[in-house]
Amino acid sequence: MAHARAPLKSQGNAQEKSPSKPQNNSLIGRETFRFFRDLSRNNRTEWMDANRDRYKQCVVQPLRALCEELTPELLRLDERFDCRGRTGANFSRINRDTRFAKDKTPYRAQMYLKFAVPFPGKAESGQLYVGISAKTVTVGFRIYSGSKRKESALAQIAASRLEANPRWLAQQKRRLSRQYESYWYSTEKGSWTKHSEWPAAENWKKLQGWIVRQELGTAAATRKTFRNDLVKIFRQLHPLLRFTSLRG
Repeated sequence: MAHARAPLKSQGNAQEKSPSKPQNNSLIGRETFRFFRDLSRNNRTEWMDANRDRYKQCVVQPLRALCEELTPELLRLDERFDCRGRTGANFSRINRDTRFAKDKTPYRAQMYLKFAVPFPGKAESGQLYVGISAKTVTVGFRIYSGSKRKESALAQIAASRLEANPRWLAQQKRRLSRQYESYWYSTEKGSWTKHSEWPAAENWKKLQGWIVRQELGTAAATRKTFRNDLVKIFRQLHPLLRFTSLRG
């Protein structure tokens, strides 16, 4: 890890303290969450430019190290997982594309580490992910239709499997609902609508996204057991990804 740099002056009229090492040999420390809190209060290009090195040390380096720690376990689940540590494929972008977004702030005060098996034609498929923001950590499975639903795994793989086995969704609800929350999205009158429930087979044709997740809280990420906690969750949720997104 890079050495902590001298304090930087925030554009929000506050001085930023030098980042400290995570406690208990964890990869994610309190400074990661503090960075996202500060970014949410000072979401401007000038502030980010002044805190770019801090961003690399507190966010980029710990998440890249976490990716490396998780890679062997992900490849044991399926050797086709893309674990090359690339922005876009494995790391979400902190820069917000404001052209089509209602939120015009330039940065996202959160970061996702995600793993998927590449789908033909770069269409959307399922992911196992961990999301880190200022106030919480979420871990789970998610799948979206993308802009071309007919080419996505939702349509290409999951639809035919659900037609052959319509009880599968109810079986997963019984298996996972005590530990995980589930919600899904449809498009209603041109707008995305959230449904805070497990989807049923009859919902699948209009389903645009599905998330099954567990909220861990920030303290969980700073424990030395965090990696093993993530591995356990990924193992439990991998059957969702396999059913909805993987051939063979």
